[in-house]
Amino acid sequence: MSTSDPLAALLPAEHRSLYIGGEWREAEDGRRFDVLDPADGSVLASVPDASPGEAADALDAAADAQAAWAATPPRERSDVLRRAFDLITAHTDELALLMSLEMGKPVAEAKGEVAYGADFFRWFSEEAVRIHGTWMEAPAGGTRILTVRKPVGPCYFVTPWNFPLAMGTRKIGPALAAGCTVVVKPAEQTPLTMLALAAILEEAGVPAGVVNVVTTTDAAGVSDALMTDDRLRKISFTGSTAVGRVLVKQSADQLLRVSMELGGNAPFLVFEDADLDAAVEGAMLAKMRNMGEACTSANRFLVHADVAEEFSRRLAERMGALTVGRGQDDGTDVGPLIDEDALDSVGQLVTDAVHDGARVVTGGERVDGQGWFYRPTVLVDVPPESEINTQEIFGPVAPVTTFSDEDEAVARANATEYGLASYVFTRDLARSVRMVERLDYGMVGLNTGLVSNAAAPFGGVKASGFGREGGFEGIEEYLETTYAALKV
Repeated sequence: MSTSDPLAALLPAEHRSLYIGGEWREAEDGRRFDVLDPADGSVLASVPDASPGEAADALDAAADAQAAWAATPPRERSDVLRRAFDLITAHTDELALLMSLEMGKPVAEAKGEVAYGADFFRWFSEEAVRIHGTWMEAPAGGTRILTVRKPVGPCYFVTPWNFPLAMGTRKIGPALAAGCTVVVKPAEQTPLTMLALAAILEEAGVPAGVVNVVTTTDAAGVSDALMTDDRLRKISFTGSTAVGRVLVKQSADQLLRVSMELGGNAPFLVFEDADLDAAVEGAMLAKMRNMGEACTSANRFLVHADVAEEFSRRLAERMGALTVGRGQDDGTDVGPLIDEDALDSVGQLVTDAVHDGARVVTGGERVDGQGWFYRPTVLVDVPPESEINTQEIFGPVAPVTTFSDEDEAVARANATEYGLASYVFTRDLARSVRMVERLDYGMVGLNTGLVSNAAAPFGGVKASGFGREGGFEGIEEYLETTYAALKV
């Protein structure tokens, strides 16, 4: 690896650019912004800081390419996505290291994201050739009813910093499979992985203009330029509920198709009959994936009073044994949070919870030195009304509160505006069925701390958004239906 350019082997300098119409280019005014390493705050690289004008250029390219890509035979679209899956898999080590550097997660965990993200391309390569219409006789006779599925058209994707690869592939995969072209705006904290993905898609044979990537610090200006253009037909956003609400309002003027994957406040319910070994293992998965910086992260641990002490003790032992450090170092379990604001937010939530009466069993403090590290933390005796139980923590903190019966557990679990993921640990089959029916969440993990799967419909209800990504449902977000009445 070059000493003058440590990222050269991961992302060549020519690819640290805007990708518009199949060309790598700079912003017209030459503006760039720095991408920081959250482990020490140092500059990793710089990328172009696009203006609304460059965003318009990207939509021009997507609109120009739309008709030809929609007319491309499904098998050809499928083959492109399959090649992209193979290339991502072949470059797992490089992508994982790049992601770890700009986002902070341990390399081993980043490799897991690479596999997860690549799988969306494999899944939707298979779905591309299974887009069905219908044919039936009208009930009164005399005509036939024919339905045809067509691509929605040019799409705008806004992806978050916490899963820089997978949140892109989860949107790009079904869009390309359906025959849509796209403009992607990655988060300004983590644009490098998306640029690497654009280079892979180019190598896989995605035609010029079908995928365009615009890096910018002017998210509002870029979004406004795209969403006020009547050629854009859909927006898909993953991020905070506050920003999602703004984008939904903006989408109304052009009546855009909208998918929103927003915030979460996932409850993790442990009943008195739970297998505590499995519950603790599930808690580690649901809480510590991505250092807790995930919308599916277990945010509130609701544990039956009969097992709360033992569960908390075991969880604290596991959390306290985790190694905090740079994501690229061997043996690291927990990397840094994304930036100083995130670190301050997590620290304040813990401080306020302790002030409310919570007790720290392990952790509860920042790590001294450079970077934005917070120790894995378990809190017990957390009052239900404490802010840490109402706000998305987005950090390695597990607040434990107790309940006494099933009705109380369900009421507390549902007492939030959010409804993305939830987790339940019980050995009672009837209770498991009741939990799926009674919990107001788009996803329920039963005796598992991991719900994400390319073959499953990912998404939430209430303030966690609408629409589904992945599964058989994922491609439906990118298709319109045309009905033809045929006189016979």
